[in-house]
This record gives sequence, C-alpha cells and structure tokens, in this order.
Amino acid sequence: MKTINGLCVLDVDGTLIEEEVIDLLGKEAECEEEVALLTAQAMRGELDFEASLKSRVSLLKGLSINVFDKIYHELHLSKNVVQFIKTLKESQIEVGLVSGGFTNIVERLAKDLGISLFAANQLEIKDRQLTGKLIGPIISREVKEERLIRWAKELQVPFERTIAIGDGANDLKMLKSAGLGIAFCAKDIVKKEINLQVDKRDFGKVLEMIDFL
Repeated sequence: MKTINGLCVLDVDGTLIEEEVIDLLGKEAECEEEVALLTAQAMRGELDFEASLKSRVSLLKGLSINVFDKIYHELHLSKNVVQFIKTLKESQIEVGLVSGGFTNIVERLAKDLGISLFAANQLEIKDRQLTGKLIGPIISREVKEERLIRWAKELQVPFERTIAIGDGANDLKMLKSAGLGIAFCAKDIVKKEINLQVDKRDFGKVLEMIDFL
C-alpha cells in the first residue's frame, strides 16, 4: 500500500480550467448572456449557489448530450496545471476534483489527468437530451468542504497536510477548512477572506506556496 503524504482538492471551472462550462452550455442553448450573468453573480456570492444553478440548468432543457464532446474540446487547462498535478503525485500527494459543474465534463477531465477522486453535479438526461433538471445532491459550498474532510479521513491525511484551491464564493468553506487554502485568480469575496492568493493563472505559482513537497 502506497504512502500518502497529503491531499490537494481543486475546484474545476475557473481554476483547473479557464472556462465556466455552464456558460459554454448556455451559449449552445442560445441563452449565453442570461446564464453567464447568473454564474457571475453566484461566483461573487450575490446569489444562492443552489438556486442559481437550478435556474441555469433549467435553461439548458433540450440540449443534446453530444454538446459535451464539442465543449470538452474547447476547454483550456490553466497554465502548468498538468505539471502541478504530476509534481504532487510524485510527492505522494493525492489530488481530487470537486466541482459545482457537471460529471459529463469533470469525470472526463479526471480520467485524462489520472485523478481518481472527483465530485460534480449530475444532469438528468432522457432520450439523449438534457431535461433541465439535476439528479442527486448539489455540490454546494458545504458539500465541497465535506468532500475535502471525507477524502482526508479516508486517506488518513493529517488536516495540516490538506490543500484546497478555488476561485469562487462556493469554494470559501473548503478553502477555510484546508490546512492550506489558496485563492486562485479569485473573485473579490474570496480575496477578502483568504490570505494566500495567486492572481496570475499559473499553477507554477501555486507550487511555490506548498512547503511540504
């Protein structure tokens, strides 16, 4: 059994990747401006995340699931994030993804990056189309924190050796709970509450902040 020396939990949209997937879905559903506005307000903490997510998902009703292949190929990983993940793994630090986005994209990102731990929202699909509804629990700020705690316990990682990285209001609880919480290209509400900050979209800068590699 391999020794695990730490745990790093990454937000996905706006952190691991540059884009907000739901905004791209909104574009495909021809309601880009409405969705993007709701996303921005939720990330700034101006709207309840769960209510905002349900509103945005309802606008996607009727989209074909084929849209996920198209969108996946439009995504851009943040600079140096692949090397960042590789370096953590070489130091026996487990990596997990926790996202207010969707399993259709997050599961694929996790697989391509060699990450086994991930949690994201599940979209309801009928006849190969989105119904505009979600299935199961929503990955809220409380659930993000809970996943960090649960994974650390399961991996028997001391909490001072946990890292959380995110950019939006729904990442705050997890960032505050982790041994090392890092605000990455974050919204103002996050910057006000999290001391460690990286304002350049470069995970090489994040690596410099981790002192137990």
